[in-house]
Amino acid sequence: MTENSHETAQHTSGPTATGPAVTETAETADRADGAADVSTNTPNETGDAAIPELVIISGMSGAGRSTAAKCLEDLGWFVVDNLPPALIPTMVELGARSQGNVARIAVVVDVRGRRFFDNLRESLADLEAKHVTRRIVFLESSDDALVRRFESVRRPHPLQGDGRIVDGIAAERDLLRELRGDADLVIDTSSLNVHELRAKMDAQFAGESEPELRATVMSFGYKYGLPVDADLVVDCRFLPNPHWVPELRPFTGVNEEVSDYVFDQPGAKEFLNQYTELLQLIAAGYRREGKRYVTIAVGCTGGKHRSVAMSEKLSARLAAEGIETVLVHRDMGRE
Repeated sequence: MTENSHETAQHTSGPTATGPAVTETAETADRADGAADVSTNTPNETGDAAIPELVIISGMSGAGRSTAAKCLEDLGWFVVDNLPPALIPTMVELGARSQGNVARIAVVVDVRGRRFFDNLRESLADLEAKHVTRRIVFLESSDDALVRRFESVRRPHPLQGDGRIVDGIAAERDLLRELRGDADLVIDTSSLNVHELRAKMDAQFAGESEPELRATVMSFGYKYGLPVDADLVVDCRFLPNPHWVPELRPFTGVNEEVSDYVFDQPGAKEFLNQYTELLQLIAAGYRREGKRYVTIAVGCTGGKHRSVAMSEKLSARLAAEGIETVLVHRDMGRE
């Protein structure tokens, strides 16, 4: 993956455990072995045993499942790679009998197990009926990035057959479309390197106790494309662009001079206030529906001035409201 992503992430400590080893590069296609979970155990209905919590890692081959899984394994999750979906409830039951030794289980599900993939929906319904807390993490990436990664390791896509790499990617996207829609957390790795992906996973999973809702506020530039992992997108191009003010052009929205200029413009403060109120309403609904992660993308033309300034203020507002927030400036510094 590339080196041009800029982000901040929070890190806290978590428990330790053991699991299968995983390769270290997020570019490695069709390999994933480690994982982690994200909350506390609750007693089951039958006795002293505790039902383990579950994280399911899936996504596009070559999008970094191996790195994500290794990161979560390092945080202490018991990891099972490529477990047939029909056996996931059985794995959770075995964990419940471990007297707390297996409190957090992560399962990697990918197209290598495609003959079992149709059973995933049934298994998820079974887990819900048993009140098992589960989260789905989906690793996404652009077609261009995936093609580069497969070509760099000189390996075929697992679904391309006699066709091209892009044919395999298209088939996999179609197969995973419904699962992606159900994912609790989608991470786009198109412009992330290994260390940046690990930082994202740490920021989401390293906490000793899981907050009610985690928000990622991401500034971006429209000229570099929409973030594919965004849940909500808002456009700041209605505000005058500091790029056209010569003394402000070299600076970014992190600088006080640029921020003051942006928020002195008509409508800027009103937008921040009203959008914060809207997000509070949405956050309350997310909590009721059990959604634990949200990515809020704030865009301007180049992702350098207006979106950065607005993201800085917005993330501070959300943090003040008790929402754990990670701030990411995706395109700042690309010019």
